[in-house]
Amino acid sequence: MRWTTCVSAAVLAVAIVSEGSTLTPPVLPLTVRSPYLSTWLGSARGLPWEHWPIFWTGQEVGLSVLAAVPKSNTVFPLLGRPHDSLPKVGESFNISFPTYLGATFDASTTNLTYSIPSPASAQDSLRVILSFLSPITPTSTLRQAIPASYLTVHVDGKFDINIYIDLNGLWVSANRGNTIRWELSQSEIPGTKERPLKTWKVNRTTEQLLTEDADRAEWGTLHFTGPPDVRHEAGTSGLLRQRFARTGTLQNIVDDRFRGIMDEEPVFAFSKAFVLNGTSAAGCKSQDSVLFTIGHIQDPVVQFASARGMTLMRPLWKAYYATADELLNFHYHDFNTSFELASNYSTQLEIDALKSGSEDYKDILALSARQVLGACSFSGTEDNPVIFFKEISSDGNMNTVDVIYPAFPFFLYTNPRWLAYVLEPLIEHQLSGQYPNDYSMHDIGSSFPNATGHPDGKDEYMPVEECGNMLIMGLALINSLKYDAEPASIWSAAGSTQYNEFGKSVFPLQVDVDGMDDTFGGPISSKGEKQATKWIKKSYKLWKQWTGYLVREALIPSNQLSTDDFAGWLANQTNLALKGILGIRAMSEISELVGETEDAKFYRKTSEVYIKKWQDEFAISRDGTHAKLAYTWYGSWTTLYNLFADSILCFHLPSRNSLDSADGQKPLVEAKRSKTAFVDERIYKIQSDWYHNVRQRYGLPLDSRHLYAKSDWEFFAVAVASKSVREEVVESIALWVNETSTDLPLTDLYDTEGTGGFPGISFKARPVVGGHFAFLALERVCDGKAMEALSFLDEEMPLELPSRILNGEL
Repeated sequence: MRWTTCVSAAVLAVAIVSEGSTLTPPVLPLTVRSPYLSTWLGSARGLPWEHWPIFWTGQEVGLSVLAAVPKSNTVFPLLGRPHDSLPKVGESFNISFPTYLGATFDASTTNLTYSIPSPASAQDSLRVILSFLSPITPTSTLRQAIPASYLTVHVDGKFDINIYIDLNGLWVSANRGNTIRWELSQSEIPGTKERPLKTWKVNRTTEQLLTEDADRAEWGTLHFTGPPDVRHEAGTSGLLRQRFARTGTLQNIVDDRFRGIMDEEPVFAFSKAFVLNGTSAAGCKSQDSVLFTIGHIQDPVVQFASARGMTLMRPLWKAYYATADELLNFHYHDFNTSFELASNYSTQLEIDALKSGSEDYKDILALSARQVLGACSFSGTEDNPVIFFKEISSDGNMNTVDVIYPAFPFFLYTNPRWLAYVLEPLIEHQLSGQYPNDYSMHDIGSSFPNATGHPDGKDEYMPVEECGNMLIMGLALINSLKYDAEPASIWSAAGSTQYNEFGKSVFPLQVDVDGMDDTFGGPISSKGEKQATKWIKKSYKLWKQWTGYLVREALIPSNQLSTDDFAGWLANQTNLALKGILGIRAMSEISELVGETEDAKFYRKTSEVYIKKWQDEFAISRDGTHAKLAYTWYGSWTTLYNLFADSILCFHLPSRNSLDSADGQKPLVEAKRSKTAFVDERIYKIQSDWYHNVRQRYGLPLDSRHLYAKSDWEFFAVAVASKSVREEVVESIALWVNETSTDLPLTDLYDTEGTGGFPGISFKARPVVGGHFAFLALERVCDGKAMEALSFLDEEMPLELPSRILNGEL
């Protein structure tokens, strides 16, 4: 199957447009598409030619860009350190540095802009923009599943300029001594009249299938593609760069002596000559651009202990394209459409973020979006798509439940279908009987890309955490499927509404001739409810099993880990118990969906009893000002981020559940005059006030034990706080982004004082930053009524608490 569009210079020019960014993070995403195609601009507050780009781990990656102005015989480094290969004296060329005009970014794009001085003093300078596009396309899962990214070089000026780009072997292996092989491909695609694209293909000479070294894949092929009219050359890095500096071009030859990555470092280069001085209209500047793509192709992508046994899983794109060449030819010529879809997402994200937060919040979300999807590897078939999700930088586990949970607001807002695809491997594996415990598993594999499960049941011990997470996300997904007017994601309502309720698959990927998805869910009485019911019926025994565990264990949790495992084991965790109780409450609605009325009544009654005990007897400090970290830890406090689930699942609204009125049933606990229907409004109010009082320079500490914060939980917590508290915490987090001493892709764990650095643990590039989307997810759920129901929090200014309370004296 093939969809094609043409690439026009006019649309390429549009690619360089990006709104100004107010934040200056230490690192920016460049090509971020999967766990292994993840290249970043390190030291982003400095000059792009001072350091090499990095993989998310911080390891340098060879990506260099040079510009040469023929009339002045001057070469300008733009990205990386290619100038280290150029002699400083005794040459026919001069080395100079451009004026760097800075970086801008949105959810899909990072632009680096430079000014190149004219060779004639009376002439204006020329502008060069390197535009890196990793498109987020919520209405096209096929496009999102392609592990490839775009790089557009745009030039705007009145004099000629030449551009050079090279990549090295560190894109395909972490070990600088490994031997690599390469070729230049110019394969014609059958059925087209287009001149063949030029593609460098690079891989290890001896690949190690499904093996990582320092989090880098040791199998797979780099595809670096340019248009037919660029010049090409493969050879020793220094020789190629020097030749370009002298001549402004390459020789169209290929060094065929395969060798180690740093053995006379072989690089794979393209050059493009822009002739601008003869094409300008009188008095006008001339513009031109060139498009490249960078892809990392693997087949298989992971191995998975599926219901049918250990399975080598192919990439999802293989369901649509027979070869990588066909896929990447489509990807290259699809630039216009991908850019348009990505721009639609970025624009809507900016609108919603500004409405829900601030200019700072807009930029925080733009920084976070590609990072979430950079953990995703799309796999499976048209009938059964799945996403394998890497717990980047912390454990490297696969589809870790308590990593999916903080990320799930991103999926709810962007495309809930992808949340279903992330959860599916967990459900399939446990339904097959390969996991022995009666609580939810922690992950489907200890080390990506090997989803081999835990047949011994000895995965990381977070039983209440993971059961609660699965039930909360399960009901959130069900709710996202059932809508009449306000879908949880506006993109869910785009596409065909057809649904085959008799097919085996619940969430097949039905792609139209333009590569666009069908709708996800729909009106409650039709597609949405049918999909939700079918999904739960096939796995109901699992949901019930997990809830049974919570009924036994959630109210007074034994000594165990929560998702914040770096903080250690702890019994009677207040926040963890709340998650478990909300999980039981969620199961009441899950049961009702599939007609299990008696189960629904039991879980509803149990959750009501538990929440009353929790808020009246166990959770709150003796002075009533805040939630304790643990029931018996007096003087402690916690960020009660699990309260977010009460609102995201709409439990805080006046009841929409038939159990309240069926058969004259009365609630087991008499209704109080609370403005919230499940967790009492008092809990919302005291926590909102508490966050105002304990906020530090860079945000909200996780709890009373340390001054470090978790940014995902900060957004969960203040999403259900007053507007003024939300604004001040976002302001603190934005200040941290601008000032932090961390030097790796956006961390979620940092010190709220000092330099805002790593607190001894260096989390980076983790997908949990999807939790930053908590405000936007909450804005859209419950038919758009969720935030309105919390407006009572804005009726009074936050209460200022005495220092003796804040110091834990009560």
